[in-house]
Amino acid sequence: MSNNTIIKVEGLSKHYLLNKNATPKSDTLFGNFIEGLKNIKNITQKKETEDFWALNDVSFEIQKGDRVGIIGRNGAGKSTLLKILSRITPPTKGRIEYSGRMASLLEVGTGFHGDLSGRENIYLNGSILGMTKHEIDRKFDEIVAFAEIEKFLDTPVKRYSSGMYVRLAFAVAANLESDILIVDEVLAVGDAAFQKKCLGKMNEVSKSDGKTILFVSHQLNTLQALCNKGIVLSKGEVSLNVSSSELAIKHYMLLANQTARTAIYDRLDREGEGKIKVTDIKFSNSNKQDIEELITGQQLFIHISYQCINSFIGQKISVALAFYGDDGILYTVVNSENTGVVYDNVRGSGELVCSINKLPLMEGNYFINVSINENGITQDWVQEATSINVIAGDFYGTGKINPASHKSILIDNTWLKK
Repeated sequence: MSNNTIIKVEGLSKHYLLNKNATPKSDTLFGNFIEGLKNIKNITQKKETEDFWALNDVSFEIQKGDRVGIIGRNGAGKSTLLKILSRITPPTKGRIEYSGRMASLLEVGTGFHGDLSGRENIYLNGSILGMTKHEIDRKFDEIVAFAEIEKFLDTPVKRYSSGMYVRLAFAVAANLESDILIVDEVLAVGDAAFQKKCLGKMNEVSKSDGKTILFVSHQLNTLQALCNKGIVLSKGEVSLNVSSSELAIKHYMLLANQTARTAIYDRLDREGEGKIKVTDIKFSNSNKQDIEELITGQQLFIHISYQCINSFIGQKISVALAFYGDDGILYTVVNSENTGVVYDNVRGSGELVCSINKLPLMEGNYFINVSINENGITQDWVQEATSINVIAGDFYGTGKINPASHKSILIDNTWLKK
């Protein structure tokens, strides 16, 4: 490696054998019992397997002090790459070179022992990083203050809430003396104020301490704010090598535009338990006519078609749609649960409909992420499920239209006369 290179990856590949005969688990004890009997009956049959390369010939170099965002769709290989870099799982082929201490935060509570207190876990994590007790002592008060868990410092972490867990985990990873910090979107667990605090801390330690950061997030505007470099992964391969974050986001959105043309029903790059899946998204106007293009300010109905597996009956089902511009910025989210609507006894197939009285999106191209949750658990999540084009319209009914260069969300407002 050159003097300024801190991570060098060459020909990295990760191979898995997938069981093609695997079936989803049943929702009932009886169903699981029947499946167990079937498995015993078929125990002598040869399992059909399928080769799957989560990563294939990935190579790149990262320089000291860079803040690198790793971008890619669900199943692109982002998390697999971070697990290999963090030495959680070995590669099938290829090699990694890096210099200095590496701290990683891939899941809530990674590296924590549930029976140990917060205090003990701070020292445990520091020891794993190769730090001495004296080095940890110097950082201890800073870690506790950042995590905001003073009252629970001597409580076993297994009794922590997920928010407390992630605050302490991030505080330990960010404040202990490591040269490389790897973070995989665990910040989504914290509240908005703590997320902002975490991003500020990563910026600070990168610029002041020269710490190198690898950061995975689906929030492209967050990546753009934090990272100066980006890598784009697609189907386990490097689609765009280390480049500026702006160029990486543009490249990702081009890929997203191609993916959004694939029918949602056929999409494999989705996450969730899969008991209920989105099969289509369509739009109609106030006259109940299907429409392909939307108009700013129009009344709009969004039809989300779904299909449930087997005899699944969903309770407390909520649906969310996130609207991203082709610049990667999240413009708005509509969520049925936030409006007080959840659906019970959802079964078979059908559609759920969202009504928007006045579309607040300005002229331009947008992508829609869709997710369906059951009682807070993700059942289906599809990024860039579809793309839409919005035509400029008279939102305020005055004949005045905001210039497209001022891309934003429009708010229905009234000014009182004197």
